[in-house]
Amino acid sequence: MPAKILVIDDDSSLRRVLEYNLQQEGYDVYTAADGDAGLQLFAEKLPAVVITDLKMPGKSGFEVLSAIKESSPATVVIVLTAFGAIDTAVEAMKLGAFHYLTKPFNREELKVTVLKALQLQGLSEENRLLKEELSGRVEFKSIVGTSRAMEGVFSVVRKVADTEATVLITGESGTGKELVARAIHSGSSRRGAPFIAVNCAAIPRDLLESELFGHVKGAFTGAIRDKEGKFQLADGGTIFLDEVGDLPLELQPKLLRVLQERVVEPVGGTSLQKIDLRVVAATNADLERWIVEGKFREDLYYRLSVIPIQLPPLRERVEDVPLLLRYFCAKFGAEGVSFEKEALERLQAYSWPGNVRELENTVERLLIMRESDRIGADELPEKISATSSPAEGSVLRLPPGGYSLEQLEREVVLEALERCDWNQTAAARFLRIPRHTLIYRMEKYNIVQPGRK
Repeated sequence: MPAKILVIDDDSSLRRVLEYNLQQEGYDVYTAADGDAGLQLFAEKLPAVVITDLKMPGKSGFEVLSAIKESSPATVVIVLTAFGAIDTAVEAMKLGAFHYLTKPFNREELKVTVLKALQLQGLSEENRLLKEELSGRVEFKSIVGTSRAMEGVFSVVRKVADTEATVLITGESGTGKELVARAIHSGSSRRGAPFIAVNCAAIPRDLLESELFGHVKGAFTGAIRDKEGKFQLADGGTIFLDEVGDLPLELQPKLLRVLQERVVEPVGGTSLQKIDLRVVAATNADLERWIVEGKFREDLYYRLSVIPIQLPPLRERVEDVPLLLRYFCAKFGAEGVSFEKEALERLQAYSWPGNVRELENTVERLLIMRESDRIGADELPEKISATSSPAEGSVLRLPPGGYSLEQLEREVVLEALERCDWNQTAAARFLRIPRHTLIYRMEKYNIVQPGRK
């Protein structure tokens, strides 16, 4: 694919000359007349090389350079400067610019400088990939994000991948729990062995024991031959138990035995079978609450959560939405599609109850129904287009006569609990506070779930 190059300069004639010359060399060229527009285009297109003037109205080239290097250190920046201002260009290079071009410059000089910049960018990317290869070979396939929350997840995965520790991944539906489990497997010494995924909520209750642990011939009606369960099939590799909270209470001791002794007992069998595997589990349930309610064994919970990984909902990492939009557009073969500013703001303001999975489905629908390669706010689904963008208002409007802060806080806590079906862990995440802080507020304002004393 042709390399993407962004040109930022307030001189329209120079922009046209640069655009023409670079297109003649086979590059995809985008242009902007000022720093703000340039940074917006940079966020949308993620070019390999940026060519920017240093002196512009509004944001200067120095500010553009700093912003780009902060968000994308691997991007190569070439600065333009007037003859006689070499010291300014040198200062830009100290801040991370690759090279400078002194106006006026000829086409050959431009061609050679851009080619060298792309070669450097390619070497940087190869070096980055090599470092990942040497630091555990964790493959974060389809897990997209540069937010602080996701960087924290990536960091934990890299540390625990090549260990034998049992991992419990928690998070709302659609946050990518299985993708994280696969990343853990890919970074482990078991990567060449099977990865077996089991959705405990999708298998009928009366078949679940046989599916997990296997059975022997004659164990029950229809058992006409011995059958290996998922644990035996995962021997040597990794088993991923999705929605482990839905495992019936009567089967939880058998899973606990697997974790403690690494043995399974097939249904109807009289002997134990040794297995060697790694267990990664996931749930969107509040298992700590279920322990109190008697729905989940406390000893099993602590065996599963040796390494807990909490995946943030999409609404708590909205800065990843533009990156995810580009990723899904590329996935569906529409790399040239972009989103207007208002559309992007509304997509970031929407709460995404279905998380990344809902965003992916939305992008696929938008790409099928689009009128052009520039998607506007009026093309968004009604539930998203009706969402107020951050610029249109604040979270709440206080009445002119004032309002009690304590009453306001009580109503916020109560609404968060009701939205999350009184799941305290989910409500705490929604309010972006620790769970113990939420419990303190509930006790302070005497907030009790209806039907419970």
